[in-house]
Amino acid sequence: MGLDASSLPSPAASSDAIARVMRGNRGRDTRPEMRVRRAVWSMGMRYRVGIRPIPSLRRTADLVFTRARVAVFVDGCYWHGCPAHYRPARLNAEFWASKIEGNRRRDVETDLRLREAGWTVLRIWEHEGAAVAADRVRAAVATARALVESSLAH
Repeated sequence: MGLDASSLPSPAASSDAIARVMRGNRGRDTRPEMRVRRAVWSMGMRYRVGIRPIPSLRRTADLVFTRARVAVFVDGCYWHGCPAHYRPARLNAEFWASKIEGNRRRDVETDLRLREAGWTVLRIWEHEGAAVAADRVRAAVATARALVESSLAH
């Protein structure tokens, strides 16, 4: 009985269990994201979901307020290396440390590129309460809208 390539774990993931975990993680509509979206929606704020603020930049924000130019990312504590909650993996530690560090670097680059293009970037950790996060979103959007309106008035 031979093995075919589809039955083997990817080279980056050292076990079937790790490969399953990686496949099982959602890219959007996660529980933390949905809690924030519901809280923001209940405030009467409308937004776009899962779009690229800058089409040429392969980065997708969780909530996007296009006119105000506000991009909101709801980051998982493990996947984005939350300073309060991230704990290094015990199994395959080198792989996971590299993965999380790459995510952190990409987040910093994303924030920089969006800000350079005139966007307000808001990062929300999954552990933040939805109501507190929604208040942060409301404040960021209000500030950004005021800036847009003042620039149009001049």
